[in-house]
Amino acid sequence: MKHFFSHYKSYHLSLLLLAGPMILSNISVPLLGLVDTAVIGHMSSAHYLAGIALGASSISVLFWLASFLRMSTTGVIAQAYGSQDAKKLTFLLQSSLILALGFALVIIALQPIWLAAIEHLSGAKAQVVEQAHLYFSIRIYSAPAAVSNLVLLGFMLGMHFGKGPFYLVLVTNLVNIALDLLFVVGFDWGVAGAAWASLIADYCALLFALVLVKRLFAGNQIAWLWHIPRRSEISKLLTLNRDIFLRSLLLQLCFSFMTFYGARLGELTLAANAVLLNFLMLVSFALDGIAYAAEAKVGHAKGEKNTTKIKVWVNVSVFWGGVFAFLYSLTFAIFGYKIIELLTDIPEVILHAQSYLPWLIVLPMIAMGCFLFDGIFVGLTRAKEMRNSMFFATTLGFFLPLLVTTTWQNHGLWFAMTCFMALRGASLYYRYRQLCRQETLLL
Repeated sequence: MKHFFSHYKSYHLSLLLLAGPMILSNISVPLLGLVDTAVIGHMSSAHYLAGIALGASSISVLFWLASFLRMSTTGVIAQAYGSQDAKKLTFLLQSSLILALGFALVIIALQPIWLAAIEHLSGAKAQVVEQAHLYFSIRIYSAPAAVSNLVLLGFMLGMHFGKGPFYLVLVTNLVNIALDLLFVVGFDWGVAGAAWASLIADYCALLFALVLVKRLFAGNQIAWLWHIPRRSEISKLLTLNRDIFLRSLLLQLCFSFMTFYGARLGELTLAANAVLLNFLMLVSFALDGIAYAAEAKVGHAKGEKNTTKIKVWVNVSVFWGGVFAFLYSLTFAIFGYKIIELLTDIPEVILHAQSYLPWLIVLPMIAMGCFLFDGIFVGLTRAKEMRNSMFFATTLGFFLPLLVTTTWQNHGLWFAMTCFMALRGASLYYRYRQLCRQETLLL
């Protein structure tokens, strides 16, 4: 262990310096929705708050599905950066932005479908649906900025500029807070004001991201070259994005099923699970930060065609992922009851949530592998393996355990989620060991 630290000290320090700002930006992300909720929460009627919650969550699902653009961009850019191919960097960035804008236009074009889905799937009252539609129909036009920001964030991460995403989130939140206060409190625009504030914040963030990327180009002495992507280039990038998108879709399916199945088990279970899922969000802050750093470092090493470095970065990333996972499990074991009481003050929900706390205590250690190896395989741009692993884990790790433990009620649901996380990590680790044995990490 001492040798692992002394010999690879620079690797540990480099990974943490890149992961640190990413962890801070992950912590800051939920603030954007919280600002809208806090401001609208002080209006005269509850249906305003319910409407913005429904509209904002619907937008969040769509934009979250676009996260495949960030992941694919990080992987290909990190490899191009590692191979010191400046020309390829500009071509890949342009191609990724073209795909992002295309995806954004599809999201906007399908707006009537999304609005109908909000109404039919939510079952909310007419006043709530009306406010949700109002928020959604304005905010949807921030899609070009939001998905382009994902690509630019992936580019910055691939270039090892970890502070960039943190600055980006900071600017977005500050603009959003200022405009929320101006439009909602000052101009009394209500839900529409909150939507316009978030939309303008997204476009301000886009302009700021472009400035940061321009500085990155100048700092690395890279000339911007306009390029019309060839069909083969777009096709290869589309395949990569397709597989990561399918992986993300299956992941969203499992988490959405947690909510809907919990609702079938009763209102109390639904509320308890909503509280407990915040524990997983807390875990993702640090583990995603380490995984993002792993994406950049592993991708860079693959671009250098250095198998030894890839293995070192994997070992260092898994080590720090394990450290954070252990600290999370320890924290939840000691302070879990207090965290639940901070998240809700309803006695029945507190008691119900506390009965499932043991699952959340063990989950960080079990889930660590899937977080870290997702990042490693993004860096290797092996999206097919990620897709296959997710399909395997969804069918045999989530729905099969849930099917055979239906009598366990909500314990069965959390058992299925635990199996799902474990199988994702185990299958990706097994595939990584295969690639090492076959000496095909660079393919």
